[in-house]
Amino acid sequence: MSASGRYGPTRVAAGIGRLSPTSPLGDTSGAVLDAHLAASPRLRGIRHAAGWDASEAIRNSHTNPPPGLLADARFRRGFAELARRGLTFDAWLYHPQLSELTDLARAFPDTTIVLDHFGGPLGIGPYQGAGRRSSPGGRAPFVRWPTVRTSWPSSAASSCRSTATASQARAAADIHRARRGHPRLVLHTIDCFGVARCMFESNFPVDKVSTSTARSGTPSSSSPPASRRRRRPPLFHDTAARVYGLAPTS
Repeated sequence: MSASGRYGPTRVAAGIGRLSPTSPLGDTSGAVLDAHLAASPRLRGIRHAAGWDASEAIRNSHTNPPPGLLADARFRRGFAELARRGLTFDAWLYHPQLSELTDLARAFPDTTIVLDHFGGPLGIGPYQGAGRRSSPGGRAPFVRWPTVRTSWPSSAASSCRSTATASQARAAADIHRARRGHPRLVLHTIDCFGVARCMFESNFPVDKVSTSTARSGTPSSSSPPASRRRRRPPLFHDTAARVYGLAPTS
């Protein structure tokens, strides 16, 4: 609809990802992926929420994943179909599962993996006060894997606290507090991966209830050193365009 030009000059969804409500990969994945590619040449990859934790204090992903999904043999047989079609995999999990994703990346070095949401740092239940310290260390192995990229949401670490009644002022305050945390997740991630492997993601239009597009950029623009400021623009366009194979737009 956007490409038709009937709704104005803005062009959206140059690339799309398939979000599976259940296990995204399996023995029939090749045929399913081919059907999606035939339906839309804009398909660039799939994203699956695999967040699982043994603690009853942690709400698992809406996909209700089993423990150890990324190591499941059937899952991996389907995962192998992605690289054969030049498709990416967006991984949404919790920081205690980063070792599982590391093993997956090691087993499939030709598949581009995007680590979503800072690697899902947890700060509740048994991880109270430890989330920001645990995730960065757990991300360290990924620095050695050139096929792994990372992205963070527009609402950064405040998304779990923002509600439909939250004001922009509160959302901005949440982001500010998160940014002052130790370590600073955004800048630490950029320093670990480098700007060529980092990208800024957006949860809009859902985030419109609690923040704005202008404010949502604050986590990645918190007075970095001059050298980092000069290299910042790729975070907002170039990295995603390259990773997902998106054509330049005017």
